[in-house]
This record gives sequence, C-alpha cells and structure tokens, in this order.
Amino acid sequence: MNRIGIRDLVEFTLRSGDLNARLNSSNTARKGAQIHRKLQKSKYMHFESEYYLDTKLKINDIDFHIEGRADGVLIDGKDAEIVEIKTSDVEFKDLPESIMTLYWGQVKVYAHFLMQKFDELDEVKLTLTYVQTPDEIISDNEITITRDEAKQFFDDLINEYEEWLKLRTDIIKERNKTANQMAFPFKEFRHGQRNFSAVVYKTIANHKHLFAQAPTGTGKTISTLFPAVKSMGQELANRIFYLTAKQSTRIVAKEAMDLMMDKGLKAKTITLTAKEKITFEAEKDLKPEDNPYMIGYYDRLKPAIKDVLEHVDQIDFDVIQQYAEQYKIDPFEFSLDLSQFCDVIICDYNYLFDPQVHLQRFFTVEDPDNIFLIDEAHNLVNRSRDMYSAAISNKVLPDLIKATKDQEDNERLHKALKSFRRSYTLNVKPLTESDEEYVHLDNPPSAFVKQLNKLCDVISDWLGKDEKDEELNDAIVDYYFTLLSFQRIAELYDDTFKTRMFYDRDQNVIIKLFCMDPSPFIGESLKLGGSAVLFSATLSPMDYYQRVLGDEEDSLVYEIDSPFDPKNQQVIITNYIQTTYAKRKSSIQPIVDTVNAMISSKNGHYLIFLPSGKYLNDVVEAFEKQNPTVDVLVQESDMSPEERQSFIDTFKRDDDDTLVGFALLGGIFCEGIDLKGSHLIGVGIVSVGLPGLNPENDLIKYFFDAENGHGFDFAYQLPGLNNVFQAAGRLVRTNQDVGNVVLMDQRFKQNRYQKLFPRNWHQGQLSTAFNINQTKQKLNHFWQQH
Repeated sequence: MNRIGIRDLVEFTLRSGDLNARLNSSNTARKGAQIHRKLQKSKYMHFESEYYLDTKLKINDIDFHIEGRADGVLIDGKDAEIVEIKTSDVEFKDLPESIMTLYWGQVKVYAHFLMQKFDELDEVKLTLTYVQTPDEIISDNEITITRDEAKQFFDDLINEYEEWLKLRTDIIKERNKTANQMAFPFKEFRHGQRNFSAVVYKTIANHKHLFAQAPTGTGKTISTLFPAVKSMGQELANRIFYLTAKQSTRIVAKEAMDLMMDKGLKAKTITLTAKEKITFEAEKDLKPEDNPYMIGYYDRLKPAIKDVLEHVDQIDFDVIQQYAEQYKIDPFEFSLDLSQFCDVIICDYNYLFDPQVHLQRFFTVEDPDNIFLIDEAHNLVNRSRDMYSAAISNKVLPDLIKATKDQEDNERLHKALKSFRRSYTLNVKPLTESDEEYVHLDNPPSAFVKQLNKLCDVISDWLGKDEKDEELNDAIVDYYFTLLSFQRIAELYDDTFKTRMFYDRDQNVIIKLFCMDPSPFIGESLKLGGSAVLFSATLSPMDYYQRVLGDEEDSLVYEIDSPFDPKNQQVIITNYIQTTYAKRKSSIQPIVDTVNAMISSKNGHYLIFLPSGKYLNDVVEAFEKQNPTVDVLVQESDMSPEERQSFIDTFKRDDDDTLVGFALLGGIFCEGIDLKGSHLIGVGIVSVGLPGLNPENDLIKYFFDAENGHGFDFAYQLPGLNNVFQAAGRLVRTNQDVGNVVLMDQRFKQNRYQKLFPRNWHQGQLSTAFNINQTKQKLNHFWQQH
C-alpha cells in the first residue's frame, strides 16, 4: 500500500512561489508543536486532538492510502467543526496568498474525509487558527464547506495530482516487474551469502528487526540490498532507506544498485548529500529573498522533478546539481523533494535518527512499507549519543552583548542577551562556587531553559527584520543554532540524561545535556519502518548491540562465519607488553621491537594502530630512530580528504618495499579502507582499545552498572574491543590474502577478551608469545608456510 500524507498531497499539488526559509524553519516547527499542545489543552480542550482521517483509492491499478491527523475535531450530532493550528513568525497580514491556499487546502481535505466517514454531516465548519510567534498573537478565520464543495475540492486536487501519481505508479510497476525478473548480479553467491540474503528477505516479509554480523568478504551490502529490492518486487515493501555513517559506504551502496541495474532492474535511487556540501557556492551568502535558487522555487520544481524521473535512474550529487542549475532551484531542497518519488534512498544516519534534521517527509508517522538497512551499525552507538546530547557555552555572550549595545534596532535583543547571561551565571553556580573541575546534576536546568526559550523567540523575531549588520547577523545565527539544538534536546530530557557543567580550555563554562543511553530514541525511530536490518562486520556481542541500539526484545540475530580460510591469518598476543597508562613509557621499546620483528619477517606494507596521539608520536619517534631508511606514514590530526586519500593510496602501490603506517585506533583509518593482497600484509594493534577515562564515559559506566552490573563493559571494554576488531579487519580482504595481526597488550590473554574474539581467530593460528624471541619465531614460521 502506497501512503500519501494529506499535507504532502496538498503542498505538492498547490504550492507555488518562493522557498521560504522562515516559514519552514525548524524553530518555527518546534515552537508550533508547543503552541499546538497548549491550544489543544486550553482553547480547544473539548475537541478530539490529532484526529485521524483517511481514505483509500486506486489509481493506475495501484492502491493508495491518503491519511493525516487534524489538530482538532468536534462532532455534535449533525454539526461538526475542524480546527487547524498554524504558526510562524510572520505576521498574519503578511502571509503570502500561496501559503494561505495551502493552509485552507489541508483543512478542506480533512472536511471531505470527515463527511465521508459520517453520512449525517452535510457541512463542516472550518477554523484556521494562526499564531504568530514569538508573541503568540492569535488570528482566527472561519468558513463553512458543504459536502459537495469538499468533494469537488478533493476531486480537483486528485485530478491535478493524478499525473504525478501515474508517474509514480509507472515507476513502481516497472520496478516490481524488473525486480522480480532480476537475477543475482554475480555468477554465484559467496560463502554464507545466499543464507544471509534469505534471512534478510524473511525479516522484511515478517516485519521484524534483524541484527547481523557479516564479516569482511561476505558482501554484506549486496546481501542486504538484493533481498530488499526483491521484497519490493513482491509488494512486501515500498521504499528502502540505506543508512550509513560514512560517505565511503554510501558509494558502495550506490555501486551495488548499479550492479542490479546492469542486470535489468529499473528503480529510482537517490543519494542524499549534506546541505553544506551540495548547496551552490553562489547562494551560500545570500538571503532567501535575494537567492535566485529560492525565488520562484516551487514554480520551477515540478518540471525539474519530471525531467529527472523521465531520464535518470541513479540520482547522485552530480545529477542533482546539474538539474538544479538547469532549472535554477536550490539543490538541497530539490534532492529532498525528488526523494519522495524514489524507491531507494541512500543517506546518512541522521536523516532517520537525529531529532534536529530527520526527514519530516517520511518520518512523522509509522509506515510499515519502509525498509531500514543500517550499515556499519556499530557506529550508531556513539553517533546517536551525540545526536541526543547538546552543549552550550557562555564564550560569545560578552561579544554579542557589546555588539548590540546602544542601538535602537537591537535594544530588545540586547536586553534578552543580558537576561540570558544573568540566567547562565546563576545556573552554573554549582560549578563556579565550588573547587570542582566539573559538576553533574540529575535534573534539567528548567529555569535556564525557560530563559533560553525566551532568547530564541527574540532572536527569531530579530532575524526577520531587514537592514542588519552582516557580521552581527552571522554571529547571532551561529549562536541561535546552538540554542535551538539545546532547546530541542531539553524537551527530551529524562532519566537517561545528566546535566554536565564544566570548563573548556579557555575557562569558559559549558552546560551540556548528556545522553547516557540513547537506545529508547533509536528504538522509536526504528518503529517508523516496517522492518530494519542492522549489520556490520563487527557486531559482537549481539546482546550488547541489541540493548544499546534499542531493540533487545523481539529482534532477530544472525551471524555469518568468515568466508576466508582461518589459516591465512595469524593472530599473536604479545604477553610481554603492558600498555596501561602507568606502563606506557616502558612499553615503547617492546612495541618498537615487535614492529621490527614484523617487518623483518617479511618485506611489505604494515599498519600499526595506537590508542592516542601522544602514544603514537612517542612510538613513531623511537621507531624512526632505529629504522631511518624505512618508509613511514603517520596519521596527522585534522587531515584533509586529499591527505587521507594520499595516505591510503601510498599503501596501494604495487611493490614489496617495506612501508609502515602509524594510525589511531578507532580513527579514520581503522575502518572503511580496503587494502587487498600485497597492499597490506600485517596489522599491529597496541592496547585493548579502551576509550579514555573521562567523566562522560564514567557516567555511562555508572548508568549501566545501576541497570545491569555491566557498566565497565558497556562504557569501556566493548567499545574498545570493537575498535580492535575493526582495525584487524583491514587485513585479509579476499580468499588470496595472507597476513598477521599482532595484539600488543597482555590483557588480550584474559578470558573476558578471548571469549569475545571472532570465531575464525580461534579456528586459525591464534597463539601467545611470552617474549620478543617467540614473536619472531612465530612470525617467521608463518611466512615460511605461506
């Protein structure tokens, strides 16, 4: 069943004119939601809130379900009233006619659906309540619509939309037909791949959630996308969201879709790019009212969408920019509008999970026809914790207060900033009046948040004015976004949060709402689809990931063995190296000796991972003193994309010369790079990868200690071990690859670590060296055998 929201139907069909950033701002939407709830509980307390209305119809032999929720409905016998509440910071008298058309259009569709539901209703009173923020000035407008008028309006709307529904249904029919006919895009399945694909298909068919560990070499991208596409062909689902943490994995997903298209699949696929990356340089510094890509946006949008859909199946960055430039429309908004007509959407995690930027087009209500394929799901733990935390600083307040002083146009803003600073100072007294470096509180700073909300309202009003100093405007906007983020997270605050107060390096006071356990929010996001597959090469132990990713009760688990011969990978634990913080200085020479043993056993390319920048630099300095002729690469802080690629490309040279790269464990070279054959023959991993001891990790530890007694595991051991497994996964990428992993920390000998090792490590050449001579012997013996 293809679902269409009433608001989406009305807006796509009737919208015209400019892309209005003020009317579409996230703050307006957030403030609007607050006002909705307030009015529903007061002025419209006798109305039934969020009243569900829907209808079903068939167009071009495809079933459509059109649905929505009215803000309030009151039925009294043959009398009925529908109220719709709208908000923005634009005065009612200044609202464009095009916007009023959308507002009334939505309510008229509600009226038609309501009179379809109740035969006794001949007419319905429609009330449009408009609230101008921040002062909450209310304007009520009323009309009455008859049954025939409402039906005629809806019929006209559908007639207008039918061209687009037919275009979409033609796409769906062709997609389903070709998906059913499509063969697997390779000559044969890899080891375990057929079974994995079958499990994914059954998961989708049964509307379940699956956690799957699919090691390197199993082809996990095609193993999830292929059955998901097949399920769409069988009408088990209607849209796939392929969600990733990194650009590199989005490229792999796009390439997998290309492979299926080469086998005859006809499906519309779009890769979404972050706004700051895809927006044209020419429009970045322009106000919306001066931006030619926003002026008249909706007047040019439909021809642009139709042009793309008629000529392109794989819609990527270049395609979006090409057509956006051709039709003079904003490329980011264009990509979002295009996505509504696509079958597969490849995008970052935040489009589903982040409360600040999730796709409202798709994720306001549950849709069982959505499939979520979540790649490298181990990354979602920390990413989601960041999404549901927010911090604010008092650093810029003195400058903003000074910049707005003695200016009549800025007087209200100046006073609001001063009031906010007073509130800030009062709120952080538990820290500033103590000798502590940081303070943790159980409760949200409620009084402070109220003052923050007031400041947001004043800034919102100020930003709507003309003739502002450009430099001041930019500074206010930057701080405003920080305030909005804090405001949004404050609304979610519960017992999974702590309020942190601490000093930054410049002794500015930071207030942070820290989410210790984002799993409830992840779980709610996953419910917005019918099925979800969360997969990674390293998703062990499964029960840990089920717990921290919000789905431990009804989800399924599946683990694939490595397809590679375990004898091709040697794993050595160096029991003579201690890397605890107190022992780090004395560990440097044994580490260098071990790296020397690795490169002496066989010439080739090696990667050595260390847990911190200081530790890494100390080891590199000692290594280079002893090996002045060896080619060395070192990961630097803040490497540009070009520098990162150069680092990787150096490993891809086809020679037997010794090359040693030093990189951070858990850093940018720890995952997502593919070095096959002679490009990498050895990996050294220093330490068990424990995240640094810090107040936030300790809060996570205390939280899970109270819940299940496994705080250290959840906060330190398991995240660290995942970094180790990811680093080791850079080695042995094909059946022909051979190499060794040297684990340089005696703690790897402990059962708490060994019981979590991958099965193929235990099945292969796992051994312990108790001194450097044993390490040399084991390495030499391995290479003699290979």
